[in-house]
Amino acid sequence: MSRKITRREFARRGMAAAGLAALGGAVGNGLVARAAGREGVGVGAGGAANHARAAIARLTKTTIGKGPNGETASLATSIVLTPQEVARVKALGATAAICMYARIGWTTAQVAGLQSEFARLGVKVVAVTNGEGAVDKQVSDVETVLALKPSAIVTVQADPRAAAPVFRRVAAQGIKTVFIGAATDGAVHGKDYVGIVDSDEYGYGALSAHLLALALNGQGKIGLLFWQTQFFNTDQRTAAFRRTIRTEYPGITIVAEKGFVGPNFADECQAATSALLTRYADLVGVWTPWDAPGEGVLAAARTAGRLDLALTTCDLGENVAISLLQGGVVKGIAAQRVFDMGVAEARVAALGLLGKPAPAYATVPNLAVMRDNVLQSWQIDYHQPAPQVVQAAAKR
Repeated sequence: MSRKITRREFARRGMAAAGLAALGGAVGNGLVARAAGREGVGVGAGGAANHARAAIARLTKTTIGKGPNGETASLATSIVLTPQEVARVKALGATAAICMYARIGWTTAQVAGLQSEFARLGVKVVAVTNGEGAVDKQVSDVETVLALKPSAIVTVQADPRAAAPVFRRVAAQGIKTVFIGAATDGAVHGKDYVGIVDSDEYGYGALSAHLLALALNGQGKIGLLFWQTQFFNTDQRTAAFRRTIRTEYPGITIVAEKGFVGPNFADECQAATSALLTRYADLVGVWTPWDAPGEGVLAAARTAGRLDLALTTCDLGENVAISLLQGGVVKGIAAQRVFDMGVAEARVAALGLLGKPAPAYATVPNLAVMRDNVLQSWQIDYHQPAPQVVQAAAKR
């Protein structure tokens, strides 16, 4: 029996053109300038706050993490094709299939980026599959796609071990594969797949740590909630957050760490946060590795009347965005550039089609979402306007 994974679980694990370079430049620099130049939420001038601002500015321009197998990350913004290479790709008459694990905001934005860049490159997308949150369904989708004989497959596999056999068949048929997040077990870069594209998961956790330190002015007791399931993306975020706080902010103490299992992430984290607030009356902050568990923290803070609590997290979702806009418990969010991940994935596939080497592991810089740039960050992340409920919160 396949294990169903909820929309929130998959969406917030964080798995994900000229616009890609531009976002690393003019627009991205505008956000960075505001992050570096403002006082932040509830903090004054001081060494810890200044250190946090500088770190936030740095981590929104570059990446610091490594891949699942220790691969050194390359900036996805460095993956470009010359006009001559674009013409050669167009002449191939190539096709591509996009195999996703579920149809959610995170995958939808990546699919949009992939389709946009494939269209520019003259590559016809012959299939976009939805695994519906089931591992065996996703493997079956790939097997079905093989009958279409695509030139390339771009995919995110939630279970790299279970998907390994079918992708050995993909490689044997000469299909160029680009993985999102991690390759299947045993796959060899340059032989079985062209490359991996991901967000900077380690930088993701570090960025959210600096955002919390900025909100707390580098002082106070905090709790850390982590996902107990072994999963590269969230493990990296948690390790980076913990290390950043412990090594860079001596005035902040992680007084408790509590694991959660799921699938009812918000409920579990509400109970965990309530217990922390009862035990530590002077707790001032909490961190979660993605936004769905953070929603439980928001609920616990409301119930306890602790609206002074500070929360930072990863992934730009509606509820945490609204809290941030309203000056609530959420004080900052580390977000991805999901559409741009799709653009980079298409470019890596094109390099494979041309027989050219591609980086083993390419990452896209993250976004620092603060109260004054939520709507702009949403546009950059998803390449579409924020939902009406989020826009309405910005007007209050």
